[in-house]
Amino acid sequence: MFLCKFPRTAPPGNSLGHAGVSRRVVLGCALAFGLAAAGSHPAHASAQHPKIGFSIDDLRVERWAHDRDYFVAAAKALGATVNVQSADASESRQNAQIENLIARGMDVIVIVPFNSKVLTNTIAEAKQAGIKVISYDRLILDSDIDAYVSFDNVRVGEMQAQGVVDAAPRGNYYLLGGAPTDNNAKLLRQGQMTVLQPLVEAGKIKIVGAQWVPEWSATAALSITENALTANNNNIQGIVASNDGLAGGAIQALAAQGLAGKTAVCGQDADLAAVQRIVKGTQTMTVYKPIKLIASTAAKLAVQLAKGEKPAFTTKMNNGTKDVDTILLTPIALSRTNVDQVVKDGYYTQAQINAQ
Repeated sequence: MFLCKFPRTAPPGNSLGHAGVSRRVVLGCALAFGLAAAGSHPAHASAQHPKIGFSIDDLRVERWAHDRDYFVAAAKALGATVNVQSADASESRQNAQIENLIARGMDVIVIVPFNSKVLTNTIAEAKQAGIKVISYDRLILDSDIDAYVSFDNVRVGEMQAQGVVDAAPRGNYYLLGGAPTDNNAKLLRQGQMTVLQPLVEAGKIKIVGAQWVPEWSATAALSITENALTANNNNIQGIVASNDGLAGGAIQALAAQGLAGKTAVCGQDADLAAVQRIVKGTQTMTVYKPIKLIASTAAKLAVQLAKGEKPAFTTKMNNGTKDVDTILLTPIALSRTNVDQVVKDGYYTQAQINAQ
């Protein structure tokens, strides 16, 4: 006899709705019946042709589309097939999609988490089904994951702050942090403050405000920056924005006050618009994380885990449950002096950059 239990409710503040709940009920039952029918877990692919699930936070964000393309290409070259899912910035959708990947019998599931704190139960289901789980770019917290691959986000934060300091060594600073649901946002702030705190204590700079920006929203960053400029009579010399989307919102607010290119602004991800702004002179710098490198590294890692091989990890990071085997890659600070690096790497063409 088989009983299908009603799924756990959505976290506070998350509007799942009756339709979403119904989908979760159906999916949960389908998953459970599938597991029951298959025995201990769904049938997996052969070791030489592993099946990999790639659950991505939000493919509507330019950065993640690059990750997807490079990851799929690298995995296919290694003999794997990839099933890509986009959560479209919804934690309930991501949980449901991961459960669907479990039901389809993936050998490994690679996850870019929307909310790093709400995947514990879903990942436990994956592990129970004999599926390896890799946290990609953002560390999944409080879960029994098998591996983590990312760039050194503390170092990214240091590079961001230093880029702004180099351009504006004195004055008022405002900090635009990333999404409070993203563990990387906190690592970036840790790195930023490593550079900024000594200057605050020395009286060289003053942090006049700081705010976390939900969902890394450029629109919210625009509004926050407008309010910050008003509150400080436009007297802000540096804005430490934790990614290029936030930087774009901040620069839009600065432009409205005739301050674009006068107030130093950093970013991260080397988005095309950010690279164009750097060339134009309205954004000071960005941190380029060679996406092909992290995607191909993650694909190789996934295939190795599927085959039961021992990957070469560089360190361990504690996620609240365990010390997770980790590969940390080195980012690159980009300014006007070396922005052509993205062209040399084939990330963008010069024509794309020039098309402003």
